[in-house]
Amino acid sequence: MGLALMVLIWLITLVSTYFFVAKTWWLPVGAAAAADFIDKQFDLTFVIMGVVFLAAQLGLGYIVWKYRETPSSPPVSYSHGSTTLEVTWTLLTTVLFIGLNLMGSSVWASQRFDAAEAGAVQVEVTGMQFAWYFRYPGPDGKYGKTSVSLMDPSAGGEAAVGLSQTDPAAKDDVVTGTMFLPVNREVDVSLRAVDVIHSFFVPNLRFKQDAVPGLNIHMHFKPTAVGEYEIACAELCGLGHYKMHGMVHVVSQEDFDKWLAAREAEKQ
Repeated sequence: MGLALMVLIWLITLVSTYFFVAKTWWLPVGAAAAADFIDKQFDLTFVIMGVVFLAAQLGLGYIVWKYRETPSSPPVSYSHGSTTLEVTWTLLTTVLFIGLNLMGSSVWASQRFDAAEAGAVQVEVTGMQFAWYFRYPGPDGKYGKTSVSLMDPSAGGEAAVGLSQTDPAAKDDVVTGTMFLPVNREVDVSLRAVDVIHSFFVPNLRFKQDAVPGLNIHMHFKPTAVGEYEIACAELCGLGHYKMHGMVHVVSQEDFDKWLAAREAEKQ
């Protein structure tokens, strides 16, 4: 029985490890400037944790077999542990945890606290049950005023985000349910939530940030590959959470300018 249990533990361990080594379950192709660094951080983390996981599970299987019950087994003896070992693995875990956090802190902090590049595309992202809306400030570069009292999510578009029609700065604002971005140009995102906490998550762009009611959260990133990428809400936000998704269309600068001009023309 001990031998069978050891083989089962080792088999489950090695088979599950294979899927990670072969990257069967892995991140989608990265399409943002920070993707390379983030992916390498993931790789390093999985390698380190994988070695620890393998050592622990292979050791567990061996102990199960070695100390199996047999007719000649001696009486059970109990150990109260080793203070030296406990201090050692606690310190090693602390070093790994803090070290990995420090390695990734520069990219994490730069996206949130550093100013966006000059000429960055401004996009306001508004999350509400259960849709995403995207607002571009237009040629004047200024967002028009919005008001909760003017919001009508059932109407969609400008009414959904409560855009004021009396504010001159709002006249050229473009509101859409699909996000368009130019490739190789930084995007300055302003995240808002209307009702509950949502999480704006674009796996391909390695971008994930909570949108919190009452807060206007600024972040920036740079898409580096033309394509269509799915947006998901990564925070459980109600019964319709499963359908709160959208699309990011990363296009050339020329196509982005044409798209934005067409949306502005529709407002005339």
